[in-house]
Amino acid sequence: MANREITIDTDLVTRLIKTQFPEWANLTINPVQISGNDNRTFHLGDEIIVRLPSKRCYVPQIEQEHFWLPRYKDLVPQPIPIPLAKEAPAEDYPWVWSVYQCLEG
Repeated sequence: MANREITIDTDLVTRLIKTQFPEWANLTINPVQISGNDNRTFHLGDEIIVRLPSKRCYVPQIEQEHFWLPRYKDLVPQPIPIPLAKEAPAEDYPWVWSVYQCLEG
């Protein structure tokens, strides 16, 4: 898998959620309109965001976000997304991925 392109789509996110978060398996999964280069981002229901690094070089950002975002939440005037979970690689996705609370806007 390391040498081939990984397709990050709604089907992959659905499989990951069903496997690692069965309690959220009934929530709808939709890609955000503008997802960015580093991560592919999906809405999970109305209150959760799922982010998957698009390449290996972006995986360290997950660790940084899980370390820093909770520490900054009380230090900045605007709300920031708080990580809810950091998930393990799976059979069809080789890197850690993350789940965050969704902020409006």
